[in-house]
Amino acid sequence: MSNSRTAILFWQLAILAAVLVIWQWGFEWSKALLPKGYVPKILDPYFVAKPSLIWQSFLRLGCFADASGFAACIKGNDNNLWLATLVTLKNTWWGFLFGSASGIAAGLILGRSDFLARVFGPYIVALNSIPRIALVPLVILIFGLGDLSKIATAWLVVFFVVFFNTFEGTRAVDRDQIAAARLLGASEFTVLRTVVIPSALAWVFASLLPAVSFALIGVIVGEFIGAERGLGKLIIEAEARANASEMMVAIFVMMFVGILLAIAVRSLQSYLLRWQPQFEPSV
Repeated sequence: MSNSRTAILFWQLAILAAVLVIWQWGFEWSKALLPKGYVPKILDPYFVAKPSLIWQSFLRLGCFADASGFAACIKGNDNNLWLATLVTLKNTWWGFLFGSASGIAAGLILGRSDFLARVFGPYIVALNSIPRIALVPLVILIFGLGDLSKIATAWLVVFFVVFFNTFEGTRAVDRDQIAAARLLGASEFTVLRTVVIPSALAWVFASLLPAVSFALIGVIVGEFIGAERGLGKLIIEAEARANASEMMVAIFVMMFVGILLAIAVRSLQSYLLRWQPQFEPSV
């Protein structure tokens, strides 16, 4: 097991090192070795900044290289990297939380009621057919440029992803287990709590991992269209200045935030589903 983990870590680091080397010096090598028309545009530092330039921009945006000092830089910049990250992370978290909670609740209710599923089914399918991104301008028009519109956008994106998985998971519960619980005198709420929810948890968590990323995407798109603060606003401002390095800084921070949120959801999944074989601790 340890040898396998060492080999995996070695190849991961080797691939990362190769990517960074090609990224940093690949454009110069291509210009020297290839005819002008065959140089890959993706290596052009004007479009994709070099790692060294991205690092310098990170130090500047993060107030590490400011002559006035870290504290003064943070106080004097209303949309510095750390405040922008905090705003985007906060809006992503609340949008994910509200979207997941409402999606799970609606999925459980409609999954346990054939009547309600038939009544609301066509409306849910119709709403789900609308691209959520197309609704972002309307959401901003209703809720304004503040954080509430970003949370609402994330909720719109997350709700349907979680709802459909929860609905199908509730429908897929073994009918014999439900019948056995009722035979033992369990009420509808007890059946839901002890049989339906534990059985549907795997379906729910299968949707929560992508839902985290979708929530972040929803917030960033909202910030692209109109925002007072956030990583999306940083990217738009950098794009207006044709500053690829600052755009890449914001993109990498978003990637890091997404990884942290995915790890948190995965850890919660491992704890709540620890009775399943794939989440049992290895001996």
